[in-house]
Amino acid sequence: MARERTVRSLTRREFNAASVNALFVGMTVLVSGCSGGGGSSSPAAPTAAPTPTSTPAPAGTGDKSGAIAANHGHVATVTGAQLLANGAVTLDIRGTADHDQAVQLSADQVRQIAAGTRVTQTSTQSAATPDGYGGSTPGHTHSVTFN
Repeated sequence: MARERTVRSLTRREFNAASVNALFVGMTVLVSGCSGGGGSSSPAAPTAAPTPTSTPAPAGTGDKSGAIAANHGHVATVTGAQLLANGAVTLDIRGTADHDQAVQLSADQVRQIAAGTRVTQTSTQSAATPDGYGGSTPGHTHSVTFN
């Protein structure tokens, strides 16, 4: 039985997301190629790829903003009050994105974030969205990193 192959064009959103991702990869290569001076002839140690960032929380609020991988408008912020309460929280990270997603943090994770420890959590999966060609684009998740 012959398999029928379907060709699907990229939407403008998918094209823009792929372009931004390619830009981050180019920046990672450029940044890791710079040793930062100092006159040493030994190669610099490899550095981690830059982390995409969300809109930072206002200074002095005690809020902690998370960096969201493959971001397209989401914002993840644990408020100073939530950090002081030390309880589990569910963050609505919609921001300016056109779909809802959330990040669930346990009480232990909230305490770690308050203490300045790096915490990474995966968001809930978004719903599939129509692609404009009679099909749909599958839902997705984001890795959200605090500190």
